[in-house]
Amino acid sequence: MKIKIVALKKDEDFKKLLTGRKLSNKYFIMFSKKLLKKESNYLNLSIVAKKKIFSKAVDRNFCKRRLKNVVNQAIKNMSLNLNYSYLILAKENVLKKNYFEDLKKTTFEEFNKIR
Repeated sequence: MKIKIVALKKDEDFKKLLTGRKLSNKYFIMFSKKLLKKESNYLNLSIVAKKKIFSKAVDRNFCKRRLKNVVNQAIKNMSLNLNYSYLILAKENVLKKNYFEDLKKTTFEEFNKIR
């Protein structure tokens, strides 16, 4: 079964997630929390790249694509808890080109901590 990634849209969902569990590393800050109104066959995931950190739109989009790619690989390789909703705030180190394997490894570790 293919898991579809759905972004959070409501402001109240973002505010609830910010009160949830916080995991931080050198690439991103991840918030996770169980939301009550959630369909279990979708993965609620929002990736935020702040304009203050990434001034160019090209960098923000590249950062989001890179993190979404890593999350897709995490979905294929491990079983994520679909009862949780996730919010990822990107940091500057995501853009460094030679750190992609380390980014992937740390992302897998962070998702394992949530299970």
